[in-house]
Amino acid sequence: MISEEYGTSHSSKNLTHIPETLSLDHLEAVEPWGRASTSVSYVYRPVTEEQVAQGLELARQSGRSIGLRGGGNSYGDAAMNGENILLDMRRMNRILDWDPQTGIVRVEPGVTLAQLWQYILEDGWWPPIVTGTSMTTIGGCAAMNVHGKNAYQKGPIGDHILEFDLMLPSGEVLTCSREENSDLFFAAIGGFGMLGVFTTLTLRMKRVYSGYLDVYSQAEPDLGGMFDYFNQYMDSSDYIVGWIDSFAKGSALGRGDVHRANYVPPGADPAPSQSLRLENQHLSPNMFGVVPRSIVWLFMRPMTNNLGTSFVNFGKYLAGQVTGTKRYQQTHVAFHFLLDYVPNWKLGYGPGGLIQYQPFIPKETAHDAFADILRLCQRRGIPNYLTVFKRHRPDDFLMTHGLDGFSMAMDFRVTDQRRPQIASLAREMDEIVLAAGGRFYFAKDSTLRPSVVQAYLGSETIAKFKAMKRRCDPDELLQTDLWRRLFSEL
Repeated sequence: MISEEYGTSHSSKNLTHIPETLSLDHLEAVEPWGRASTSVSYVYRPVTEEQVAQGLELARQSGRSIGLRGGGNSYGDAAMNGENILLDMRRMNRILDWDPQTGIVRVEPGVTLAQLWQYILEDGWWPPIVTGTSMTTIGGCAAMNVHGKNAYQKGPIGDHILEFDLMLPSGEVLTCSREENSDLFFAAIGGFGMLGVFTTLTLRMKRVYSGYLDVYSQAEPDLGGMFDYFNQYMDSSDYIVGWIDSFAKGSALGRGDVHRANYVPPGADPAPSQSLRLENQHLSPNMFGVVPRSIVWLFMRPMTNNLGTSFVNFGKYLAGQVTGTKRYQQTHVAFHFLLDYVPNWKLGYGPGGLIQYQPFIPKETAHDAFADILRLCQRRGIPNYLTVFKRHRPDDFLMTHGLDGFSMAMDFRVTDQRRPQIASLAREMDEIVLAAGGRFYFAKDSTLRPSVVQAYLGSETIAKFKAMKRRCDPDELLQTDLWRRLFSEL
């Protein structure tokens, strides 16, 4: 029994009213965040732990696999399970306990980052790790072990999770921490939902003394300058993120803008009770006071092509170069959640959506590898339209993407003509990444192949994870399209 192997556990509550067959009323079309594909699944939305257990039992009785979905912000197929069952966890969204003295919070998995920061900020706390959108759920963040603009200092979100309750496909619930069921703790975080269902998670928040960050920005003329900036400032900055103009060539290859930020120290904000108020954090509904944010993507679409994006990128870089180094204060929300500035901005890519490719490469080989990737994309005539540059550190989680190095996230617009070209390009980029000792990130992946996963994770890591899955999910009830695409052959 799992409980004997792992120790402390408790069974789910009484299971009643389990349907014997799947209902067509639950059949829905499901898209990844990038909208580059679609599939049809039976979608169920549990509200309680008991209903999660019922969903697992329904999968068992119906002979279908079951996958997990949070905010639906994975770019590829990590939260898709075509022709099978999906548990949409967003209705399990209660904040169960909050201690404003210690900063420890206990939540259900469907709580979003938006809910979390709004709940804790006025008490002087902020989530230690946030993604580029506030719409990600805490359960999804844990399953993918997400990182933020401070990954080089604070690691992924798993480094700030104290414990969680995990429901196995049998309905048994295990409490996991670094001291209890520790092997499962380090495998389920970053385990992309293949070992069990998070039903509660306990995390430690970050104390802040102002609703603002001190932000510095400046343009860098090339990729070397981008690396130099990170190396110079990462020890003295709480956050750093870079944007790269992927169209720049020659000596300007890798040019872009860098933003770094620091928390305002205690006593420096003359009115922290005001700056920490929620109404002083929210983004206004209009851009420039006039244009509703909800329609801005319509103006983006005509520019979302090679010519339009190269013009926008050049203008952005030139503006940063002309203004020089800028220092200003920005709210936490405005600095972190850039993807929320324009609701549904992804629609600007058109009906084909986008695919993101994000390699993580050790610091020793990152410069040359990223330069090779940028040149390769230009030679193939498929430059990416948004390139984000970050610094990272290693972590102790089994299926980690973290390392002592850098990542470069690249968005590629998908059209019918480009789709096979992007797939071919991704294979070429894979070879560059593997040769440089790099890694990949399942939350962003749409293109990896089993052989690449085998190469970067290694046989020992994959064997450990599969052994863990056999213990937790011997019938392989938990599956997703990503699991079948990458691990069914390994």
